[in-house]
Amino acid sequence: MNKRPKPSAVLFAKNVATLALFYREVAGMTEVNSDQDKVVLDEQGFQLVIHGIPNNIAESITISTPPEVREETPIKICIPVITIEAARQKAATLGGQVAAKAQEWSARGFRACDAYDPEGNVFQVRESAD
Repeated sequence: MNKRPKPSAVLFAKNVATLALFYREVAGMTEVNSDQDKVVLDEQGFQLVIHGIPNNIAESITISTPPEVREETPIKICIPVITIEAARQKAATLGGQVAAKAQEWSARGFRACDAYDPEGNVFQVRESAD
């Protein structure tokens, strides 16, 4: 029996509630745990932990509208979605953006497109190419 924990990624956020709602809606994830500092979302055996940045640090961070996209980070989370187009529409209503259809590409049985969330974190959405 495999007793290892599920794979997960931690995303630090200035506004936990906003980012949790964003990923819950855009990626169709389910909230499985929360407290005042974090929300744990789950989808198909992968968990995304939206963790609050400590207040003394968060106070010094300004999130613009639209947010400044953080393209210089060394990691990008890839999240499965039912359709990229549905994710694009949801992201636009929740303060993020999935790039235009012309920027989608295909590989290894999926279509993909880069995106950013309401705090400017870059991620990728992937739909099955089947």
